[in-house]
Amino acid sequence: MLTLPLAALSGQQAQPASSAAPRYKAPEVRDTGDLKGPRQPIFFRHDIHANQDQIPCMYCHYSASIASEPGIPSLQTCIGCHQLVGGSTPSHQAEIKKVRDAWRERKPPEWIRIHALPGFVKFPHMRHIKRLGTNACITCHGDVKTMPQVSQVSTLKMGWCVRCHVENKVSRDCSVCHY
Repeated sequence: MLTLPLAALSGQQAQPASSAAPRYKAPEVRDTGDLKGPRQPIFFRHDIHANQDQIPCMYCHYSASIASEPGIPSLQTCIGCHQLVGGSTPSHQAEIKKVRDAWRERKPPEWIRIHALPGFVKFPHMRHIKRLGTNACITCHGDVKTMPQVSQVSTLKMGWCVRCHVENKVSRDCSVCHY
């Protein structure tokens, strides 16, 4: 059973484990037009959630360890925290209002997919997490905890994938990814 992140339990941002380490503070973004990646229906800040508030990737993307296609976290996951956490700035509050409105209207946002593979390629997330660990997401998705808006950083082309298989000493049999 998952428990709510500390930030959600208190309605505040997560506090550092030690006051000696400087705490990351996400920059305020006033215009998303200059950011890499597609504009989404809700400006979801991975840099705030994963870095500033220190919410582990697997809290929201929990199905990645058990499913081939983990997909986007459900709106229920978002509202689990954002029924309490309202945002610290007017721009954050406006985006959280979109989450709450979507929940109330029972209409999840229509997210724009960022990382997509051709239909003839299978990428079982659970197999990769089992072999490489829950922090391996950065290998394909980049360091999303530093991204105000997520964009694709890896080519995800066959040569790129084969190189990773070689480096990690895992199978290069075609049927592993093409079935």
